[in-house]
Parts: sequence; structure tokens; C-alpha cells
Amino acid sequence: MRVMYLECNMGAAGDMLCAALFELLPDEEKNGFIKWINSTGLKGTETVFEKVKRCGITGTHMKVLVDGKDESELFGHDCHHDEDLHAHHGHTSLDEMMELIASLDADESIKKDAAKVYRILADAESIVHGTDISQIHFHEVGTKDALIDILSVCFLMHAIAPDRVVVSPVCTGRGNVRCAHGILPVPAPATACILKDVPVYQGNIESELCTPTGAALIRYFADDFAYMPVMKTESVGYGMGTKEFERANALRAFLGRSDEGSTDKDLETVNVLSCNVDDMTGEEIGFALGRFLEAGACEAFTVPVNMKKSRPGIIIEVICKKEDTEGMKALIFRHTSTIGIRQYECRRSILDRHVIEKETEEGKIRIKESCGLGVRKTKYEFEDLARIAQKHDISLMEARALLEKKPGST
Repeated sequence: MRVMYLECNMGAAGDMLCAALFELLPDEEKNGFIKWINSTGLKGTETVFEKVKRCGITGTHMKVLVDGKDESELFGHDCHHDEDLHAHHGHTSLDEMMELIASLDADESIKKDAAKVYRILADAESIVHGTDISQIHFHEVGTKDALIDILSVCFLMHAIAPDRVVVSPVCTGRGNVRCAHGILPVPAPATACILKDVPVYQGNIESELCTPTGAALIRYFADDFAYMPVMKTESVGYGMGTKEFERANALRAFLGRSDEGSTDKDLETVNVLSCNVDDMTGEEIGFALGRFLEAGACEAFTVPVNMKKSRPGIIIEVICKKEDTEGMKALIFRHTSTIGIRQYECRRSILDRHVIEKETEEGKIRIKESCGLGVRKTKYEFEDLARIAQKHDISLMEARALLEKKPGST
């Protein structure tokens, strides 16, 4: 199992998390990522990664330039989401932010994750300010800075593709922070709201160490909050903050592997949502399953059953992450005819999975490799097999056989 451990002894900010994950990327992929983030469609922005030292330790510092200015230094990360911050700039509502994210040149999975992170931020702000979420507005300049942090982290999480993300207890810092609403305690109210039920501590540094953006990102991607699990470390990334303290202002990201096979501690906990229907067409059921998978379901499938009076029916089962449960139940009620959903918790073991690329006479071929518990399985990506089959006007089975005969393929 591929494990990522995020050490937040100096808190968490979006730029620090992004810089730490950036260091985990293979060197040959870093320029491609920088080119991608600078061409997503956010006009007037430029993302820069630079090597810096904090307390003698070298790491990476991320800067977002908006119209050539480092907005994080001018305004700080802590007030991006105050609805009346810097009134001389424009503001963006949550709906407008969702439209902006949808319009960006990025994979749908990345945009979907970014939208969910922003939803966490907006929910926290609506609770803190006592207003409906539709009334929350994001400061225009700070939005660009924060959005790039969020998009970057979502991209890097997909690129690194850990099977499990463990986050340490989070140091929030202590003291006060000045915002548009006045002087507020650390952690800022929105940060405290997001970190509910997360292990946190203040530490002895008087500064805001954990920002709302950083809190939302680790809350969204963390599978567990605990101290470092037993793992064989492959690489370590240091994401450096802007401020200088007597302690190294860094967020560390460890990437490695746990021992093959799963223990009870390593089992992933998911929720299973189940309902019976007997009055839906095949097209309607197929459409519903597609919506569940698009919304992030781990699995969605049907089982034929006999219902009351021996009527043929269908059990619809959706497996999802615990944090997606309420949203998934709403989708099931919306897209099916059921009036009741069964819910139960399930623990599952997953083989360690990753994708490798092989150079063949047919070009680059992606291969899914899964291993664990003494088992190793490989499978060609469907899209690559289909491309070869169409090119030679042969079946998928013949395309697979063709690859296995040619040198350089598996």
C-alpha cells in the first residue's frame, strides 16, 4: 500500500502543502506541472517555485503572482474568505466560483475535488458568519491565490496517487490575527470550524500557522489523523512557509509503502448504501449509476432480486467514502424511485495499485498493476487496447495478444 504522511507540526497552509507535494514529484514531471498550473485559464496569474532555507533546511517555497504581485504577502492567507475584505476589489459568490472552476482547463476529477474543497470553506464561513451559504463571497484577488493553491494540491494528489493519506495532529499556532472584521483569535473561526473533530494543538508560536485553505485541504484528503504509521519511506518533501520562526517553518510530506497486505488498522472504512426498486427502466437505472460514479462513488452496481408478490426487481448498491454519504443519499433519492435507503459501514482491503507505462512498437501503453498478499495482477488500460484494435481493425483479445508477442511489452 502506498502511504502519504503529512507532518503538520508547523500548521498547514495551501502553499506549504502544495510545495511539499511538488517535491515528491519525479524531477521529470515538475516542469510539466508548472506549465499546467500556469495555463489553466486564470488570467494574470503566475505560479513560481523557489528553493529556500529555513533554519538551515532546504525546501521549496511556492508563490502565486497576481498581475505580477505576490498577493499572499500583501494580504495574507488568513483573510481570503472574509466577505467584506478589501472592499475596493470585486467579490465572487460560491455559485460564480463553481462556474469559474468548471470553466478551467483541467481534468474533471481535479475540478470536482477543487469544488468540494471550496464547499468546505464556504460551509465554514456560512456557519461562522451566521449567513446562508449563498451569501458567502470570496475576495477576488485572494480567490485567485487560494484557487491556485487548491487546484495545485488536487492535481498533485492525483499525480502522486497515494492509497492512504495520514495527517499528524495539526498545530494551529496561538495568539491573534487581524482580519477585516477586527482582531480574531487563532485559530481563526473558519479554521476552527473546519478542524472540528480533528486532533489539534496550539504549540508555543504566536502566529496563525493553520489557514482556512490549508485546513480544508487536509480535511478533504485525509483518510486518518494520527502519528506516522509504520512505512518504508521513499521520498520526503519540504514545503516552506513565508515567515521565519525559531523552528523550521515547514510542512513535511513523506511518501512510502507499508508492508504488503493489510492489517485491521489498514482496512479502509466505507459506507454501503442500498435500496430496492421494481418500477424503473434499464435506461433510468443506467443513468442513475453514472451519476453516482461521477459524484465520487467507489462502486455502484445492481443485483437482480425477486420482491413482493414475486415481482422481479433490482437492488441498487452504492459504496462511498464516509464524508460523501449524505450527498450520495440525496443523489439516490433524486435519481431513483426508492423512498428508503439502507446504510451500513463496511471495511475493505484494497491491493496496492499504480499505473506503469511501457514503450512498445504500438507506442506507449499504460498497464494497471495491483499487488499485495503475495498476489500480483496486471491489466492493459482499455483505452490503449481499443486504440490498437481500431488501428489494426482487430478485436480487443487480438490486440492484447499482439502486445504480448511484441518485445518491450508485458
